Amino acid sequence: MKAEKIRGLEATELEKQAKANEEQMFQLRFRMSMGQADGLKKYRELRKDRARILTILRERQGK
Repeated sequence: MKAEKIRGLEATELEKQAKANEEQMFQLRFRMSMGQADGLKKYRELRKDRARILTILRERQGK
């Protein structure tokens, strides 16, 4: 997800998205540990998206 698109969302929507990303990361990490999924690229993408979301939330809190 691009930072421009993230900035267009409201804080509550960002929090929901961050929580959803966290859940997907957990499930993907679990499947990778069991050897069922080759989702390293997807995991990295989710981690970066979550970091972008949290960064923008913190920027808004500082204002």
